[in-house]
Amino acid sequence: MNAAPPLLNLLGASWGMGAPVVATAWDAESGAIGFALGDGHLAVANAKWTGGPRVEPKPGGGVSVIEAQQPAPQPVRAVCHQGSCLSLSADAGGGFLTGGDDGRVVHVPRMGAPAVLAHVTDTWVNALASCARTGTRAFASGRHVHRMAEGVVQSIDLPAPATALAFSPDGEYLAIAHSGGATLWATDRASRLLAWSGYHRTLAWSPDSRYLVSGMQENALHGWRVADGGDIEMGGYPGQPLSLSFAHDGRYLATSGGTRPVCWGFDPPNGADAPVECGIASKTPVTCVACHPQQSLIAAGYFNGAVLLCQPGSSEGLFIKGSGGGAVNALTWSGNGSRLALGTQDGLLGWLNLPESLFRSSRTQRPTKEAIQ
Repeated sequence: MNAAPPLLNLLGASWGMGAPVVATAWDAESGAIGFALGDGHLAVANAKWTGGPRVEPKPGGGVSVIEAQQPAPQPVRAVCHQGSCLSLSADAGGGFLTGGDDGRVVHVPRMGAPAVLAHVTDTWVNALASCARTGTRAFASGRHVHRMAEGVVQSIDLPAPATALAFSPDGEYLAIAHSGGATLWATDRASRLLAWSGYHRTLAWSPDSRYLVSGMQENALHGWRVADGGDIEMGGYPGQPLSLSFAHDGRYLATSGGTRPVCWGFDPPNGADAPVECGIASKTPVTCVACHPQQSLIAAGYFNGAVLLCQPGSSEGLFIKGSGGGAVNALTWSGNGSRLALGTQDGLLGWLNLPESLFRSSRTQRPTKEAIQ
């Protein structure tokens, strides 16, 4: 039996950019997708595809894919940095923020030319964040983190260079990862250190803002209970778990770092249950995970370029993209979960429609073994 074509071919569009895709982000209101590139550009794709492919339910069950009647709109490039883009965030006020190795923070609006918001000398802007609840922007440059809100800029110094920034969902804290732990910078009081030995490289907040988890260079995770700073012990990995994503209801945390996506229960954390693997094992590691914003689904990207959809506890998957090309560096869902964007190390970027009817009407299919190895 022949394997079904990958969904990216059926329901989406992709392009080669000639430079690595560093990160992706969605502009919630306009339906645009930003792809930060290693050559200093931001590629912006329009997901409002008139005449694009669609899914229709069959009278007897299942779905039919209606082919596109018009080609997808081509991405538009914006020059943002003289070197490389290092970080990307959707801006709370619309458009995108990029940070680069030229020390600049650039705002790319929905309409109009890019504008430099900040410029620091002799250092990189390697982390960015924007808070949808408060409209606050933040960026990191070495040991310094700067917060911008209503025309006022505040700064704090850190014990080590910052590696990641993340606003809590309730907008109360800006979390900053660095060697030795994470710093919580509150909106109305002094910052405090959540200490844990090691090099912390990425961050994820639980949806209720009660827990903060860090992915570490030491092939491990560490979590904290924000209310009292209590530690959450989490086991080691064969590789670095540098992509973390909480389920929409906060019941589990999906991570990269293994040959399959790994899910840790957070109902409550540190429960008796061991972490659960899902999806299909590969000869190469999972490099990127993204939980669906409304359903119990996980998008997983692999070092060999494959992308799958899977469910916690299931050993099956829905084939989004086959192996080949560079590692998957970025996966990002649109706010309502109807679209998924992806980017790879060899410069492929793309997005596809994944309407709810697809999951309602069709069973998850297992890809061929050759597709994932």
